[in-house]
Amino acid sequence: MASTKEIKDRIESVRETQKITNAMYLISSTKLRKARADFEQTRPYFTALRSEIKRIFRTAGDVDSRYFYPENEDESDHGVYAALVITADKGLAGAYNQNVIKETERLLSEHPETKLFVVGEYGRHYFAQHKIPVERSFLYTAQNPTMARARDICSILLEGFDRGEYSKIFVIYTDMQNSMQSEARSTRLLPFHRSYFALTEAEQARKQKSFHFVPSVTVVLQSVMQSYISGFIYSALIDSFCSEQNARMTAMDSANKNADKLLSELSLKYNRQRQAQITQEITEISAGARAQRQTRKRKEGAL
Repeated sequence: MASTKEIKDRIESVRETQKITNAMYLISSTKLRKARADFEQTRPYFTALRSEIKRIFRTAGDVDSRYFYPENEDESDHGVYAALVITADKGLAGAYNQNVIKETERLLSEHPETKLFVVGEYGRHYFAQHKIPVERSFLYTAQNPTMARARDICSILLEGFDRGEYSKIFVIYTDMQNSMQSEARSTRLLPFHRSYFALTEAEQARKQKSFHFVPSVTVVLQSVMQSYISGFIYSALIDSFCSEQNARMTAMDSANKNADKLLSELSLKYNRQRQAQITQEITEISAGARAQRQTRKRKEGAL
């Protein structure tokens, strides 16, 4: 059985660990609020881009672009895929990283020739340890998603797509649906279906105005689509970052609760052990006093 000193040392160790987990919870909470605020500030811009793409299709429905499947053509499963995999730089975030890895492995099992483009130190280490080839690792941290980095990633992926090296581009990231639920998903980034930018009934009912596209509608659409794809990647980076912080908050909150439970058990164990020691000491004192009385009586009887 552990001594009171060992139990007391264990209690101090748990309390020190709890200080760390509580600090990590507060840090993740602050980062989550900041990331959400940054994304909300840029959301109107990408909403406007989507509206402009719809307007192009509304006024020039026969537009042809390599970023879209031809009208009335089914998807093709042929060709090499490219997949942008977004992980964290570190663990201690529950199953956040593992879920992204599982989704990546699922895509690789269906399409073994898929080329991986990895963001995050965790993903780089995992694929290196498991001898899974990576086409490109983006060495900047996943902790600070910016629009500039999203544009860099977009340009690299689009260059390969434009050269015909990849038939499809996927983004594997974690979608934070709400504060209680996140889901790792694989979303096809390119090519788009035209139905993705389908017009609503209200938009179709509006009177169509004539527009003059310079130098051409295809060039205008291509320029707008590059900005839109950069925005999609940026939103995936932000969404993943928010999901990571939310997962870490949940993990640290669980760790704090487990620490409280463990401290309660250790305190009870410490009190019982201390009480047993006090009882033993009292018993020993009582036995010693009894022995002295008996000795004194024997001496008095001898006289």
